[in-house]
Amino acid sequence: MQENMAFTIPAWVPEGAQRYLAHTETGQSIRDIARSVGCHASTILRQIRRIEMRRDDPLVDAALQSLAEVHFSETEGQAGSANEPLGAQSEDTAKDKEFNREALRILRRLCESGAVLAVAEEMGKAVVVCDTGDSGATRTAVVECKIAQALALKDWISCDNPGRISRYLISTSGRSALSQLVADAENKARARNEFGMSEAQTPFQTQMGQSRDGSPRRAKRMRYSAAESPLIALARRRDRDG
Repeated sequence: MQENMAFTIPAWVPEGAQRYLAHTETGQSIRDIARSVGCHASTILRQIRRIEMRRDDPLVDAALQSLAEVHFSETEGQAGSANEPLGAQSEDTAKDKEFNREALRILRRLCESGAVLAVAEEMGKAVVVCDTGDSGATRTAVVECKIAQALALKDWISCDNPGRISRYLISTSGRSALSQLVADAENKARARNEFGMSEAQTPFQTQMGQSRDGSPRRAKRMRYSAAESPLIALARRRDRDG
């Protein structure tokens, strides 16, 4: 067992999947995992069994394999020590933001009438298609399979009949996640608009000029911002009475 190694894992990975990988990839016992997270061993056992049953889903299985190879290898364990550079944390944060953006885009498309996420075996991308009637379909979005795998692992999309071409629908938890992602995006946009208007004002400036004899006059301090002169304020009036 690799007991002395520290492993890092993306923040988007559900707790159940994290504990499943800790048990299957590092050999930690269920009791040790339960003790470390402060819950009963039976809770960890149920989570591990649930993830194991979901491995029949090709996207879930591929997601777990990828996480095991990337984040639970010996090299990753050594890199995830206390001497991990701060740049690695920034990179993980950027990846989480990218995942949220892509998840928002795809989940929105999957909420459209007749929309499904189609994933073919050994293909690097998945597509969202909408049924247009008369046996026709229109492609509305393309997404990397890595993102589709993450959506399936988080149980935001589900497939009732996996096959050579698996078709996924948005789940109930996916709709809840979409609502939260939309709210977060709106809050960020509102914050940018509010605080973006509160940037530093144009500083007061001084006016320099010359007297009639050509000698420089003493600097005169402006009592208004250069971006909002009295002439501009007067120009906004409808008539001389305001």
